[in-house]
Amino acid sequence: MPTTNIDKNCNFTWRDLCRSAELFGRGQRVITGGNARLSLFQRPHPVYFAKGTGVHLHDVDGNIYLDFLNNFTALIHGHGCRPVLDRLHHQLELGVSFSGPTELEVELAELLCERVSYFDQIRFVNSGTEAVMYTIKAARALTGRLKIAKLEGAFHGSYDPVEVSLDSAPANWGLRSAPNAIPFSGGNTEPLAADTVVLPFNDVEATREILERNRDKLAAVVIDVLPQRSGLVPIGLSYLAFLREITARYGIVLISDEVMSFRLSYRGGITRFGFEADLCAFAKIIGGGLPIGAVGGPARFMLPFDSTNGKPLVPQAGTFSANPMSMAAGIAAMQSLSEQSFQHFDDLGEYARSSLIETFHRERLPYSVTGMGSMLRIHLRAEAPEGYREAYAAAEQQRKMEILIRALQDRNVIVSPTCQLCLSTPMSKDHIDEMVTSVREATKMVEAL
Repeated sequence: MPTTNIDKNCNFTWRDLCRSAELFGRGQRVITGGNARLSLFQRPHPVYFAKGTGVHLHDVDGNIYLDFLNNFTALIHGHGCRPVLDRLHHQLELGVSFSGPTELEVELAELLCERVSYFDQIRFVNSGTEAVMYTIKAARALTGRLKIAKLEGAFHGSYDPVEVSLDSAPANWGLRSAPNAIPFSGGNTEPLAADTVVLPFNDVEATREILERNRDKLAAVVIDVLPQRSGLVPIGLSYLAFLREITARYGIVLISDEVMSFRLSYRGGITRFGFEADLCAFAKIIGGGLPIGAVGGPARFMLPFDSTNGKPLVPQAGTFSANPMSMAAGIAAMQSLSEQSFQHFDDLGEYARSSLIETFHRERLPYSVTGMGSMLRIHLRAEAPEGYREAYAAAEQQRKMEILIRALQDRNVIVSPTCQLCLSTPMSKDHIDEMVTSVREATKMVEAL
């Protein structure tokens, strides 16, 4: 087990991760920031991994970790899933990409349309960000309107309109009933942000007022039924029913971003709640661990992508869209997910959440847990958050969260930078118990500082 020194200023020294430190030094010379994914950056350096086996990750220094991140929920079968590997090995011999379609894309599209009742058609892209972007483009093409609405603090990828209000803070987020549209990064200017309307999560009356005021300008309302950046708090059934009714009434396209929440059930996220979206953006688990994204929905909402009668309203291509490797891995991964798989996730996820809550109560720790199905998140607050504003971590809380995450890593458990965890099919209660023990030990380090 690696040894970590952590001081009160949240400085870390990883004494035996020599190879990771060396690789980060090399990376700093040729990669801006040192590594290619902001979400994986850590000080003084990230851990570099060499391989994955089942529920475990192996780093370049020989340490083995329980993987409760699974590449940010994408690896629903963990590492080295045999059906996925076999299908990839077979396709590798046939070819990795072609200048033309393959039977595989038809097969995966058929599988997904058969599984999700309101899907008539699918378009494949290369990431969740692309999928969300194309649903919004389609909504604008269908309605002739420009604005979109999203829930405060929700993450929908790196497309300008949905980055608005991604990390707004108490100093600028405005009234709870009327959140401000705050640009997220350089390049997200205030005029761009003005085209995004921000909705208060699970507040029917305040949301009604905002949508009524903007109804003739809105092309789409983008939702996630379990928004992770907003606290991993499920959307309320009455709120979802309201959104479904008002968007239908005013011809606003309801988009369900299920890049992560597609793993909530055999038939996807919003379907688990008993509703249908107009368009769905999804990715991650449908690619078996390879890059993928997709847009799905009823034929009339997918019409903007149709090129059979000339230039489509929304041209969509991409050199690696529907590439045979991603299609092959996706078919194998999805075929290996039965309805019993999701019952396993529900049972194991509930066991994980209840075990953590019981531990926090027993240890008298002011922590809480949220989530649903195969996803959960630890919060450094006594009462579970109700949305983005309660889940928001101020500087001191963020410092403690970073210490907790690094202490868990020191105890060979990998979680997300927000302390979100997700399960994979090979996991059992023994893995949950091991994780809970590590959390209990890690919290002692947090509370000691």
